[in-house]
Amino acid sequence: MESQRRVDEEAPPGRAAVRARAAVFALFAVNGYAYTNVVPWLPVVKQDLELSNAALGAAIAAMPTGALATGMLAGPLIARFGSGRVAAAAGVLTAPLLPLAAAAPGWWAFALVLFGLGSLDAWMDAAMNTHGLRVQRRYGRSIINAFHAAWSLAAVAGGLTGASMAGAGLGMGTHLTVVAVLLAGASLVAARGLLPGPEGTERGEGEAEPAGEGGARERLRAAAGALRGAALPLLALSALLMGASAVEDSAATWGAVFLSGERGAGAFLAALPFVACQGMMTVGRLTGDRVTDRFGATTTVRAGGLVAAAGMAVALLVPYPAAGVAGFGLLGLGVATMFPLTLAAAGEVPGVRSGDGVTVVGWLGRLGFLAFPPMVGALADAWSLTAALWAVAGAGVMCAVLAPALRPRLGS
Repeated sequence: MESQRRVDEEAPPGRAAVRARAAVFALFAVNGYAYTNVVPWLPVVKQDLELSNAALGAAIAAMPTGALATGMLAGPLIARFGSGRVAAAAGVLTAPLLPLAAAAPGWWAFALVLFGLGSLDAWMDAAMNTHGLRVQRRYGRSIINAFHAAWSLAAVAGGLTGASMAGAGLGMGTHLTVVAVLLAGASLVAARGLLPGPEGTERGEGEAEPAGEGGARERLRAAAGALRGAALPLLALSALLMGASAVEDSAATWGAVFLSGERGAGAFLAALPFVACQGMMTVGRLTGDRVTDRFGATTTVRAGGLVAAAGMAVALLVPYPAAGVAGFGLLGLGVATMFPLTLAAAGEVPGVRSGDGVTVVGWLGRLGFLAFPPMVGALADAWSLTAALWAVAGAGVMCAVLAPALRPRLGS
């Protein structure tokens, strides 16, 4: 039976690891809470800036554009400054951009703020996952899923906070300024609990790297060579993450549209697929570490892909709104561990620095979020949304097929 670590053989993690675990939890919560406080204010932004639907959509697209345009810088930043410092600094720098979103005088300024948020999100995502892997190695068992559960809970809390403040009539600037102060403070406090030392400490890697300007060039050449040598496993993990992105995005992008247009559901019921997906995804992440330790990452993700595909099939084949809600809930449960375990495997590819592996696979995985929605939309226009959403079930099956890419490799 495959398992990442043997729980009964582990040593106590130590006080530093316990503090670092709490700090990483805080950073995941900061990342999940930040932009979701802005989302409920988007109708206000649209009205205040007198934006068309197309203009608002283009501004929002600046966020993933920023992540893709600058996300690959995360690896060198982590190598230079350390994953903990990069994650905490990204959290601190994210904070002041939130009230700037409220103060934007026009489309260009709002889009520029979202571009910056996307860049910082990509850097923080890679860095906090990389540091989470350092902590996981000290624990000797899977804890990465729980970090992502913290992100999910914080994202829901951020959306609820933003909706409550918007509904209460509190100004957007006031609300986001308070949020910014809280997030900056939490990031600074978390920084004090993170693990010290070089990134390779827990992998048994030394600091035998050349110093100075020439040393920096040598490190970059060595890192690039390691990435080229590990291209096949990195590409396999990237394909797995793209499939997971397609599955995870489907509830947010198409759940309400499917239930209202294809099943005739009212506004409240149509909103439930996203709620069900996020709720069950959180449950899956809270329990995912125990499942991973018991059955191994490969079996966990293989089963998750099949559960996600089955959930989508239930939603598409059973012509009742309740079945649609239940199907998207199963989809969320199935996809829950895919992101955490794939990024964890990316950080353990032999010969590749953890930060570089997580950065490359995470960057390519974001392409799934960018490319899949328009593909489904085009298929829906050509045939029907019901027919197009079978591509989501296919993505779940693809993830199950690619699950062996998560198996530990020699030298890891």
